[in-house]
Amino acid sequence: MPTPTAFFEGQFVPLEQAKIGVMTHAFNYGTAVFEGVRGNWNADEGQLYLFKVREHVQRIRQSAKIMRMAVHYTEDEMVEMVNRVAEMSGYQEDVYVRPMVYKSSELVGVRLHDLDDDFLLFVTPFGAYLDIEAGARCMTSSWRRVSDTAIPARAKVNGLYVNNAMAKTEAQQNGFDEAIMLNEDGHVSEGSGENIVILRRGTLISPPPQDNILEGITLDTALEIAQQELGLPVERRTIDRSELYIADEVFMTGTAAHLTPVVEVDRVPVGDGRPGPVSVQLQRTYFQAITGRLPQYREWLTPVYQGATVAAQP
Repeated sequence: MPTPTAFFEGQFVPLEQAKIGVMTHAFNYGTAVFEGVRGNWNADEGQLYLFKVREHVQRIRQSAKIMRMAVHYTEDEMVEMVNRVAEMSGYQEDVYVRPMVYKSSELVGVRLHDLDDDFLLFVTPFGAYLDIEAGARCMTSSWRRVSDTAIPARAKVNGLYVNNAMAKTEAQQNGFDEAIMLNEDGHVSEGSGENIVILRRGTLISPPPQDNILEGITLDTALEIAQQELGLPVERRTIDRSELYIADEVFMTGTAAHLTPVVEVDRVPVGDGRPGPVSVQLQRTYFQAITGRLPQYREWLTPVYQGATVAAQP
């Protein structure tokens, strides 16, 4: 049986014991930064593979720096903590590890300075976020992606995700699966929790960081696979909303969404309204890579159970 475990206030504890007080600054003001690290279960090997742990640790440290937060652990220590909390929890299914740096002082007052900072980790089972087989139906949200000069877009700030939540709820309550947010200039930015890629005339195109996207780890992975395995050229440039309607293919990337084809935008079919061949091929290769089935990409992965000592469940 799994034993859900957290790293909290400097020690590994059962998950149910990891609680914060109601006056915690991060709870009251959203003053925290986070990451999501996927653990992908390979039943054939009885192994759980964590995906690009170091890259996620590096990004949360960058987010913390932007938010004036002190991280009291080294990069190597944080990588080891992620690995250990996954191992101690003992899951034999896909999981999601959540590292967080947060303002832990228990006081009321809006600011970032003169506050205590802490680090926590927890792990939880996490299945499919979107329907990766059927693809996602998306709408262009009326909520604009927050500007870097309002809340830093390069940082995964907890409070920023109110913006994403408004867009996601709007989309789902209007009968769609996911939202696509434009920036204040009216250009395509990202989904509520995903980066966006379009295929036009044989080139994969994704918005650049200056269009207020989160600099995506899964995005970089998908584009690398496209170049190495499919020989496709990649371009980072501004995308207009209307380009989504005439793109040959559209797909979303993210830790939660993996690589999900988009089959419809604003009730306009993308291509023939089915997952496109490039998206499907990239998705297949990506899943083989993150579950340890492609030796050339093993360097991206950290096996949780050394020697695959955990047997696959019948």
